[in-house]
Amino acid sequence: MRTKSLKKNKINVVTLGCSKNVYDSEVLMGQLRANNKEVAHEEEGNVVVINTCGFIANAKEESVNTILEYVQRKEAGDVDKVFVTGCLSERYKPDLEKEIPNVDAYFGTTDLPNLLKALGADYKHELIGERLTTTPKNYAYLKIAEGCDRPCSFCAIPLMRGKHRSTPIEDLVKEAEKLAANGVKELILIAQDLTYYGLDLYKKRNLAELLQALAQVEGIEWIRLHYAFPTGFPMDVLEVMRNEPKICNYIDIPLQHISDSILKSMRRGTTQAKTTKLLQDFRAAVPEMAIRTTLIVGYPGETEEDFETLKQWVRDMRFERLGCFTYSHEENTHAYQLEDDVPEDVKQERANSIMEIQSQISWELNQEKIGKTFRCIIDRKEGNHFIGRTEFDSPDVDNEVLIDATKHYVKIGDFTNIKITDASDYDLFGEPV
Repeated sequence: MRTKSLKKNKINVVTLGCSKNVYDSEVLMGQLRANNKEVAHEEEGNVVVINTCGFIANAKEESVNTILEYVQRKEAGDVDKVFVTGCLSERYKPDLEKEIPNVDAYFGTTDLPNLLKALGADYKHELIGERLTTTPKNYAYLKIAEGCDRPCSFCAIPLMRGKHRSTPIEDLVKEAEKLAANGVKELILIAQDLTYYGLDLYKKRNLAELLQALAQVEGIEWIRLHYAFPTGFPMDVLEVMRNEPKICNYIDIPLQHISDSILKSMRRGTTQAKTTKLLQDFRAAVPEMAIRTTLIVGYPGETEEDFETLKQWVRDMRFERLGCFTYSHEENTHAYQLEDDVPEDVKQERANSIMEIQSQISWELNQEKIGKTFRCIIDRKEGNHFIGRTEFDSPDVDNEVLIDATKHYVKIGDFTNIKITDASDYDLFGEPV
């Protein structure tokens, strides 16, 4: 028979998926802490909240497996309650309630007040920017908008996150000030679409003005841009990036594909010629810029010719950073009407082929850094190395700078000038100067 645990109510928040989910979990934890609840992130607790991802097949599978794992632990008496929130729950709530009824309650992406109520807490409106950050203390994500108005054929995000809603500049500045007061030195700006920022609130694309306002925040030294959409990119952002030393010469701009027929079917609102011109304009305006992109291979109807076009373009563009995904056939998206006609093994081969090309490009670009000195932020120590990053690298997804801890000491959370002594395809090795 199941015995009720005697532990006092400690709430364990488990986060799956992207940085937007990390941010949402941090806000939830901040609210719980303000209600005097004992809360932990991915530690033991007798009440569990799973913040799920529902973006593509692999992520959905991981989310379902995590729910099942905690339900089993509940049945075994190791935990008392299991709550599920986030994108998977928003998208598939009726199915989940039917398939996994042993969860205490399911909540969607905009259900925070109700989730808090279920946890015996009140939603406190006055807590602008109050979060319990889970990242290393020197950097934090700053979500500047929620939702997306783009019609991309393959993407389920608007189903889970709704229409684009920008957060006012003054609220974001307040949040940045609080983060800086807690020792955060680097802000990573995230949204489903940074490019659209401000259109709903200010009737114009207002990312440049937001960047200027955030650059005034004392204590913040780096500001990094993630998830900019190529169509309608506000070019005044490049001017701010060039003139404001706090804005990292870095942009994450998911381009997805380059074959015109695939771009059209994906409903990306652009062409190969326009995309290539945009990237050339980026490089002309900010020659130092590191461009990160992501691509999708195996989209319905992608021919060998489309794929060869993509491969050649990757070779030509020489992106500093690149990730590649295989297409996931998602119900209720526009592309779901198309036949998912590229076999899984071909999708995987194509992804591997792109990453091989990128690996070589990355190795060549890294070799050029040997002998040069970069200002790096030190994130953590792992084994015998301190791990840092240049301004051209975002945490978790990009290159790292490894410093031999048996020979050198650098302070975690601080900026240090590091001379690069060696480089592999995705790592740099260096010593403090």
